[in-house]
Amino acid sequence: MLTKLLTLISVTFTCKGFHRYPDAPEDVAYLKLEHRHLFKFKVSIEVFSDNRELEFHQFLNWLESVVGTTISVDHKSCEMISDDLAKTIADKYPGRHLSIEVWEDGECGSITSYKT
Repeated sequence: MLTKLLTLISVTFTCKGFHRYPDAPEDVAYLKLEHRHLFKFKVSIEVFSDNRELEFHQFLNWLESVVGTTISVDHKSCEMISDDLAKTIADKYPGRHLSIEVWEDGECGSITSYKT
């Protein structure tokens, strides 16, 4: 017997961004200075039907308009960027499971799950 527990749709997008890590350990002290990344996002959100209850392209377009093409996040980590975006998504789409990945240049990043 097959039991469906959860259905998520996922979208990905990229934007340029600048941040810094003021408390970086000495072996990565260069991170203390503002530096540029291509932040890569993957956002997955719960849907309640199998027939585009939330349309991929509309969700993607909305996210891209919220985040923009370039972000300056000062001292925020990938995890903090994810938390900020999750709050914005929860305001528009409450009561859903959500997973957000934020990657620096596709190399290092975070994956966080939420219940909105």
